[in-house]
Amino acid sequence: MRLVFAGTPEVALPSLRAVADSRHELVGVMTRPDAPSGRGRRLTPSPVAVVAEELGVPVLKPAHPRDPDFQSALRELGPDCCPVVAYGALLPQSALDIPEHGWVNLHFSCLPAWRGAAPVQHAIWAGDEVTGATTFRIVKEMDAGPTFGVMTERVRDTDTAGDLLARLAEGGAGLLVATLDGIEDGSLEARPQPGEGTSYAPKITVDDARVDWEDPALGVDRRIRACTPAPGAWTTNAGTRVKLGPVAHTEERLPPGELRVGKNDVLVGTGTTAVRLGEVKAFGSRQMPAADWARGLREAGSRRFGPDEPTAGNE
Repeated sequence: MRLVFAGTPEVALPSLRAVADSRHELVGVMTRPDAPSGRGRRLTPSPVAVVAEELGVPVLKPAHPRDPDFQSALRELGPDCCPVVAYGALLPQSALDIPEHGWVNLHFSCLPAWRGAAPVQHAIWAGDEVTGATTFRIVKEMDAGPTFGVMTERVRDTDTAGDLLARLAEGGAGLLVATLDGIEDGSLEARPQPGEGTSYAPKITVDDARVDWEDPALGVDRRIRACTPAPGAWTTNAGTRVKLGPVAHTEERLPPGELRVGKNDVLVGTGTTAVRLGEVKAFGSRQMPAADWARGLREAGSRRFGPDEPTAGNE
């Protein structure tokens, strides 16, 4: 089949490369427009755009998929199907109608669980033991289209969202190509999603990522891992925002938010047992082990993480 691949971030790259190496003909790539990046805020192409250029494939960067000029260019490419991985914008019906076999999305959950923008983060936060990836035909309703195939992946106790998403991106690339093969030879038929078991995974905001030390240790652990690497779990210390990496469980008990600084580790109290801090990044500083960070604590009032302090910094 003639394919136009749609995707934007790095997580889409395994699928883009797998599609390019498949028996199908990759005739174009669609991605989000160049965006400001880095301290200089220089316009930078998306990871998908960079790889597409390396592959020598035409790249379309519409401001919005409803743009008539974009849709005209897409028709000229003549795709039979458009595989999609994390493109980042809603597709209007006028665009969905262009390829004969529609737009086939690789979504990182076992649908109908965790429809939405942040399925991997929500799966970790909710404590799911198993998640996966699903291929489905895109329809107007978000992530509600009929499904072609599914793969499953165990959620490990130490997984961050970044860890789990990387595994799903690699495994899902094979699922996507197998789905395209099945569509081409007629061996796959899309089936409606079950009517029960639907859950939603809206984007996790910076405010959502603030740790509540009154939560039990398990909840603190899951929130931090779900928000790693983005948007980054955080708390405050002496009015300054501090980003936190994954923590370890202990049997110690401390009041919620209270810090106990040892020679080689730092414990912080939760609503149940204390957790041992891992990597810490204070505003304006580099990321470092918690014990190194704690050596800089001098004020008695700074020996805790506070729920109601004013915050400084936006890192």
